[in-house]
Amino acid sequence: MYKIIRLFFFQFDPEKIHYFSMNLLRFFCRFKIVRQVLKFYFLRKYPVQALGLHFINPVGLGAGFDKNAAFLTELECLGFGFVEIGTVTPIGQDGNEKPRLFRLPKDKALINRMGFNNDGVDMIASRLKNWRQNNPNTSMIIGGNIGKNKVTPNEDAWKDYETCFLKLFDWVDYFVVNVSSPNTPGLRALQDKDSLKTIFSKLNQHNAKKEKPKPILLKIAPDLEDEQVNDIVDLFDEVHIDGLIISNTTINRSNLNTSLSEVETIGAGGLSGKPVKEKSTFLIQKVKKLSPNIFIIGSGGIFDGKDAKEKFKAGSTLIQVWTGFVYIGPGIVKKIINTLNQN
Repeated sequence: MYKIIRLFFFQFDPEKIHYFSMNLLRFFCRFKIVRQVLKFYFLRKYPVQALGLHFINPVGLGAGFDKNAAFLTELECLGFGFVEIGTVTPIGQDGNEKPRLFRLPKDKALINRMGFNNDGVDMIASRLKNWRQNNPNTSMIIGGNIGKNKVTPNEDAWKDYETCFLKLFDWVDYFVVNVSSPNTPGLRALQDKDSLKTIFSKLNQHNAKKEKPKPILLKIAPDLEDEQVNDIVDLFDEVHIDGLIISNTTINRSNLNTSLSEVETIGAGGLSGKPVKEKSTFLIQKVKKLSPNIFIIGSGGIFDGKDAKEKFKAGSTLIQVWTGFVYIGPGIVKKIINTLNQN
C-alpha cells in the first residue's frame, strides 16, 4: 500500500509533502479509536535498557524529522521506541533558502541543507511541557538534539548549547550535542577536541547540579579523519560523554547511481540513506575497536531488519531511522522489530 502512496507523495516537493502527510496523520490521531488502532497495528515491543532509561524497543527516529516536537503523539502511534526532536537552537531561525530537501530515488537517499530551521528553544520547551502533561503515561523516550544559531560565532557556541540544555532539561530524557551537520557554516569545526571539551565541560557542570542528571551524547559525522576519531575517543577520558550517535549525513558524493549532473544541480547538503550505510557502520566498528565500552546509537542507511542487525553487530545498542522511514513508510519500525523477534 505504501509503495502506491509513495508514488503519489514523490510527485511533490519533499518538504511540503512531509508536513502535509504529518499534519494529515495528526488530524486522524485526534480520535482515540484511530490512535488505538495505529498502536495495535504498528507498535511492537523489544525492550532495551540503556542510558539508565527503559526503551520499549530500540528503534528511534533521528533528529530533523520532528524538529519542533509537533508530531510526538503521531510518531508514538507508529511504534517508535524513541524520538529525537530538533536540532533546537536558542533563537528560532528559518534555516536555509528553499528548496533544501531533495530525493535521490535511484540511491534510496536524500540530500538536505535545512540549516537548523526550528521554532526556538522557548516555544519548543513549552510544546514539550504541554505534551508531557497531556501524556503522563507515555512509554516513548524523547531526546533533545541541540545546536547553535547560525549567527553565533564558534567561540561562543557553548553558550547556545548551554541555553538549550537548561531550557529543555525538564522535558527530554537525554541530550545530543550536534556539531556535525554540514548545513550550518563552520559548525563541523566544533568537532575538534578543544571545542568539544569546552561544550561538554559546561553542560556537565550544570548536569551535575541536577537531582537526576540526563545522559548527554555527541553526534558525529561519517567524514571524520582518523585523527579526529582518535581525539573524540580520547575525549571520553577527559570529560564525561555518555555516548555517540554514529552518524550524521555525509558530504561525500562518490559511487552514486544518480547522474552527476543531477547531483551537481542539487548542490550542497548532507547525503543520507543507503549511501551512508557502510560509512556509518565502518565508523561504529572503528570506534568500538578503539574503545569497546563506548555507548553508541547507530544511524545511517537503516531500511530493514537486516540493516538494523548490521548496526547492532557493529556495536550499536540502539538505532535511528530517518531516510528509511521516508522510503519504507510507517511500517518500518514494525518490520524491523518483527525481524529482530525472529531470532
